Amino acid sequence: MAYNQRNLLVKIIEIKAIVSEYRRKGSTQRWIFENLVKNQYHISEATFNNYLARNAKRELRELDEKTARIAAEKKRQLSLFL
Repeated sequence: MAYNQRNLLVKIIEIKAIVSEYRRKGSTQRWIFENLVKNQYHISEATFNNYLARNAKRELRELDEKTARIAAEKKRQLSLFL
């Protein structure tokens, strides 16, 4: 399990990169899961399929934008203590 949402999205992007690399070489998703992903990431096949269905790059971009907005708002916020 990921420590936070950002780490989870980065992990999903890594898994999708592995899958796309080996799919180009002609491997099946089941083989990729059994031989590459299962032992390295310790996830089930259902989780693996859910990860492949997510648009992690878009979600990560939105999360980064939200984090930047929050940081900008905190910077503008007045504080009583320095």
